[in-house]
Amino acid sequence: MRWAKPGTTEDAPHGKMAVPGFLSGLSGRILALTVAIIMFAEVVFFVPSLASMRLRWLDDRLSTAAAAATVIDGLQPQVLPRALQDDTLMATGTKAIVLRKDGASQLLAITDMPPEIAKTYDLTQVGPVEAVVDAFDELLFGGDRAIRVFGHIGDSDAIIELVISDDELRHALLVYARNIFLLSILLSTFTAMLIFFRLNSILVRPLRRQIANMQAFSDHPDLPESVFRPAERTDELGIAGRHLASMQTQLQKTLRQQKRLAELGLAVSKINHDMRNILASAQLMSDRIAGTDDPVVRRVAPKLLRAIDRAAAYSRSVLSYGQVSEAEPKREMVCLFELINDVHDYLDLSADQPIDWINRVPEDLKVDADPEQLFRVVFNLCRNSVQALSQQAGERRDSLNCLIVSAQRHGSVVSLSVDDTGPGMPQKARENLFAAFRGGVRSGGTGLGLAIARELVLAHGGTIALVEKAGQGTLFRIEIPDRPVALENWRSETGA
Repeated sequence: MRWAKPGTTEDAPHGKMAVPGFLSGLSGRILALTVAIIMFAEVVFFVPSLASMRLRWLDDRLSTAAAAATVIDGLQPQVLPRALQDDTLMATGTKAIVLRKDGASQLLAITDMPPEIAKTYDLTQVGPVEAVVDAFDELLFGGDRAIRVFGHIGDSDAIIELVISDDELRHALLVYARNIFLLSILLSTFTAMLIFFRLNSILVRPLRRQIANMQAFSDHPDLPESVFRPAERTDELGIAGRHLASMQTQLQKTLRQQKRLAELGLAVSKINHDMRNILASAQLMSDRIAGTDDPVVRRVAPKLLRAIDRAAAYSRSVLSYGQVSEAEPKREMVCLFELINDVHDYLDLSADQPIDWINRVPEDLKVDADPEQLFRVVFNLCRNSVQALSQQAGERRDSLNCLIVSAQRHGSVVSLSVDDTGPGMPQKARENLFAAFRGGVRSGGTGLGLAIARELVLAHGGTIALVEKAGQGTLFRIEIPDRPVALENWRSETGA
């Protein structure tokens, strides 16, 4: 089995990538790499061992010839018979034996000398590189060559010199190389299989298990049993398995949340469809009420009409909410003092609620923003504060319940603060502050208000943040910059 090409469905149904076979994938590569490494190690060992074997073979020949030379030298001045010389040369495997002693050279035994000497080797001093080169020269190009070898006899100054044929030496080297090669193959195969099965059990099998789980999870990400169950191990694969399980668990939660959001969106769209029709009828009736002569009705009717108009606009925006983000803000210069007063009217702070409302916004301060969207932002923040203060007032009669809205301009940026003396923001709400359905401050809250506020402020290019304060309560700060003015518009407005 082989890997399907990326982006294709070759060898894999439904666009999956096929898992390679036992030897064609990572397992086979590990096996081949292990064999290659062990064979390389055997070659590194083989090179010096071959040179050492050649030197030992030559030393054995020199030692045997030296023993014979010592005996022959003791018979001097008698001449060694021809038959005895031949037997000595045959026993030592040489063609000539020369003894150098006390500055003189003595030919002890000789047979038919070759016409030329191909190589001369001095075993009194042999370097490692020279020994390796000579060994491979003999192995590759030796045979039917006459070579001359000489070296010291023991620890004495006497030198024994031999003339021998390299047939037996090359044959011995070939046998040794064959044995080493077969032994290396056997050892490397056995060692490679041990390493392979061990690596396969601790590396490849867990990887295959994770791959199979990922494929199963991609088919059924909603099933709890498809979440990976990591093994109890502390290495990198164990950590990767736990991260995979955590990621799949979080993804399942996200998918369930997205499913609930989709169902909620469908339900809200159906409700708003009917709500829009009801609000349209309420608008017609409010228009008729506004035409009456009752002074109380004429005073309340404008606020009622604005409330109905806002509700109708919200219903239309929900019905056209096909995207993830809100509509682009329609910015204009808005009197922030009047907008904050409208928020106060809609909060409906009755006299029996012990909440002090303080509007510290300068009356002449204007902000470059969409009035409806900015109203929603401030209203959501103030409503959360009022609910927290009301809960605190019900639990503690002597508590200070105050809501302060202040603002000031710093150059081209307007900074708006909503500060209360309530119980403060719980730690869980702080961790998911602007996350819908997770950042609810009070019990039963959805967290949609803060999520909507943040999205609307970001659409204006501004920021909204929870500010740490020394005293009790919660402080939100909103910063909204003015729109950049084009140079042509500035010139036309200033008459420049």
